[in-house]
Amino acid sequence: MNSQRPWLASYPAGVPAEIDVDEFRSIVSVLQASLEKFRDRPAFSHMGKVMTYADVDRYSQQFAAYLLGELKLKKGDRVAIMMPNCFQYPIAIFGILRAGLTVVNTNPMYTARELKHQLVDSGASAILVLDNFGTTVQEVVADTPVKQVITTGLGDMLGFPKGTVVNFALKYVKKLVPDYDIPGAVRFKNALTLGQMHRLPEVDIASTDIAFLQYTGGTTGVSKGAMLTHRNLVANMQQSSAWVGQKARMGEELIVTALPLYHIFALTANCLVFMKFGARNHLITNPRDMPGFVKELSTIPFTAITGVNTLFNGLLNTPGFDKLDFSHLTLSLGGGTAVQRAVADRWKQVTGCTLVEAYGLTETSPAACMNPMDIPEHNGSIGLPVPSTDACVMDDDNRVLTHGETGELCIKGPQVMKGYWQRPEDTANSIDADGWLHTGDVARMDDKGFFYIVDRKKDMVLVSGFNVYPNEVEDVIAMMPGVLEVAAVGVPDEKSGEAVKVVIVKKDPELTAEQVKAHAREHLTGYKQPKHIEFRTELPKTNVGKILRRELRDQAAGK
Repeated sequence: MNSQRPWLASYPAGVPAEIDVDEFRSIVSVLQASLEKFRDRPAFSHMGKVMTYADVDRYSQQFAAYLLGELKLKKGDRVAIMMPNCFQYPIAIFGILRAGLTVVNTNPMYTARELKHQLVDSGASAILVLDNFGTTVQEVVADTPVKQVITTGLGDMLGFPKGTVVNFALKYVKKLVPDYDIPGAVRFKNALTLGQMHRLPEVDIASTDIAFLQYTGGTTGVSKGAMLTHRNLVANMQQSSAWVGQKARMGEELIVTALPLYHIFALTANCLVFMKFGARNHLITNPRDMPGFVKELSTIPFTAITGVNTLFNGLLNTPGFDKLDFSHLTLSLGGGTAVQRAVADRWKQVTGCTLVEAYGLTETSPAACMNPMDIPEHNGSIGLPVPSTDACVMDDDNRVLTHGETGELCIKGPQVMKGYWQRPEDTANSIDADGWLHTGDVARMDDKGFFYIVDRKKDMVLVSGFNVYPNEVEDVIAMMPGVLEVAAVGVPDEKSGEAVKVVIVKKDPELTAEQVKAHAREHLTGYKQPKHIEFRTELPKTNVGKILRRELRDQAAGK
């Protein structure tokens, strides 16, 4: 066992090699256990208000009853959510799951083109959207399978007068809510009221049922839905709980949730795993407002925080952060992209808490490897495979390499996705016949079982923890009549880890970088938009005409 799993000798004391995947049949089963145990404890807090586990129970039951009783949705139907972190998010997630339906998480910053693709591809029957993004839904809804739009304001669940003030300020003072008109749309609070008129039936949820369609580019290609089953998520909750349980205390944790719940990291690590601990998730709607973020942190005795490198770096460089009270902080977890040593070292110096690095993918629900919670300082590795997980490094012929050798990191475990939604070929390209998920990341393992990411095998760009796929960017830029050829690559960036660069061969000599950026703003979410634009007379290519992106990346990096 240990010769095949050398990392077990490095496991923290008390962490099991295997977890009981079948202790809970579904995410709903875990939720119900927490509702019974922590009913009167705060579950979520947001903008000065608190929602208890009992509130989550009541509201999510009402939303589930609305979806089944009013909308007549059937088990397995998909419901999309398009909003930032707010009370409505966990209510909707748990309501959808309790109804035996599938959650389709949608980035609220999507352009109309991106949203349409996801709604059509998933076959979503309904969508819950924050008012701020209603215009985007209005633009595409008629061309999608969506039969019902549910709308809500950021302040709708904050009570009176707080909620009224928040909604008024967003619309009329900050001008962040454009007017929109979606015929037949229902307000979220009205949906909850309608749900009270229906009894929520017993829904038989199997462990193999799809809980989330979590969209990603996978290791290559266009955005596609990773089918994450209840068993996948329950397994990852059990794996992560066994790991962080060395630090986390039942019923006592207050975790800062600044990463969006539509991102798999915050969804699993914060919302689901810490629900199992009876923790309170403190929701941050706009972490980009760093001064506001720091001010909010000053009001709560937070014990845990998750984030990507850019978030930790941003906090460290915001005045006042170093003056906060960190006496309760025992867990800082970084993932989504590599944690830079300089940031980790400074975090430890300022907070007194080690910034622990973890590794995962949407396709692994997401946790696959994690450093021990008690490491004294950042070690540059992604850690050890979590319980019930196998990991190895393979060469291009799928032969397992020994420690110290470099190859593709492969993962096998109960948290590995069922596959890509309606894309069997892509699934087969990612998960081999032996059940190994090929991550597309180049890695090595040391003799103690710690894994280190060396590079990414594929061309995917990682901007602040979000995947950007060159094919999509190139397709958008190529839509411009003045563009002859285009290649998109990732280049190093101090703020976001990487940024998108496009190299263009002009068809129209008058084409400017500003025109390209304006076109990108219209068709791509902010983090996908090219930050750097270069014009050339030709692009480097192979003998068969394939553009050599790696050569462009190396040139940009000065190699």
